[in-house]
Amino acid sequence: MEKDSNYSADAVSNTTQTGKRPLLLIPRSQRRWFFVQFTLATLVGWVLGGIASIFLEINLRTILSPGFASQPQIWSNITNNLGIGLFAVIFAFFQGLLIGRYLSFWWWTLATSMGWLIFLNVAQAWKNYILSPNVLQFLPSNQVVVFSILSTIAYNLAAIWLGLLQWLVIRQRVIGAWWWTFLPSGIFFTISILVWLLSLLQEFIPEINRTQILYLSGQGFTAVILGVIPAIALCNLKIKPKGMPTISHSSSQGRSKQG
Repeated sequence: MEKDSNYSADAVSNTTQTGKRPLLLIPRSQRRWFFVQFTLATLVGWVLGGIASIFLEINLRTILSPGFASQPQIWSNITNNLGIGLFAVIFAFFQGLLIGRYLSFWWWTLATSMGWLIFLNVAQAWKNYILSPNVLQFLPSNQVVVFSILSTIAYNLAAIWLGLLQWLVIRQRVIGAWWWTFLPSGIFFTISILVWLLSLLQEFIPEINRTQILYLSGQGFTAVILGVIPAIALCNLKIKPKGMPTISHSSSQGRSKQG
């Protein structure tokens, strides 16, 4: 029998009593290395995507500066979306390099890119609506804090769009992955809590470097968490038994006798 290239000899030796291969998307022998690679790929995609998007937006604003004068809001939205789109494609591409061994590279890249674009646009729309200056200027300071918390919650919940589009790709191969739709929101809630905890330590950071250290630390935490949690989740996904090759006990015994 020809072996699936995604499954090692360890996976075959761990055949279940039903005669089917282990229903893990990432074989046990590959999980540790996949975890490290996926986290690093996410980190690289986050950094390079962020740099590329900032570079693109700066250059577009310079080139299109005459147009900004007449319709600044429209041109600003266009440049922002182009920057987000470039970031999303680069971020998804680097993750897809690892995911492509187990799922469709192109579908994952497309779904993740579109998911980030929709997520960030919806999140920004909610943030602008909740934290509208026309509303905040009439509120006392304690209510402003409440509205800021509501804005963060709405922002994180918008990540469901990212999870939904990724789930549409994952569900083609795995079972019981409905929870993936809510995974990105959970990730961003975790990031929000860690960033908040980090802000509590700002008094211990020299003021001259405080802003830069807090920003870089926040970005670093975000990139690592965006890699670590999905990597763990992917390692626990189980593939659908339909269409998977089976190994009968008789054939495996026959091979062992021949050996």
